[in-house]
Amino acid sequence: MSIPKAERMQFKVGKYDVIAQPMHGSAHMLRYTVRLHGKRLGALASMPTESDCKFMESPPPVPPLKPFVYYRPGRPKKGATPANTGGEAAPVPAARDDLPSDAIPDALRGRLDD
Repeated sequence: MSIPKAERMQFKVGKYDVIAQPMHGSAHMLRYTVRLHGKRLGALASMPTESDCKFMESPPPVPPLKPFVYYRPGRPKKGATPANTGGEAAPVPAARDDLPSDAIPDALRGRLDD
């Protein structure tokens, strides 16, 4: 027993003629070809609605493509000098022994002397 194949159908959706015919190599999938006054507008793999047909008849304008931007913000440009070169090195924090005696609080002074 074999799988029955879908038959070719023709019907109207609003003012559009739709021809449904089996897709090549498929038993039950249909290709819906939409025509208006004998002119082919397009084809769909799903049942078209009237709004689908109107969209095929007059698609909305597509804005022009923008060129791809190679600049990536946050990265240095090619050939730019690194941020730390050219200037002095960052200051090193002072060691505890280098601090003046009046900078050490009285509570800590007793521990340091022990």
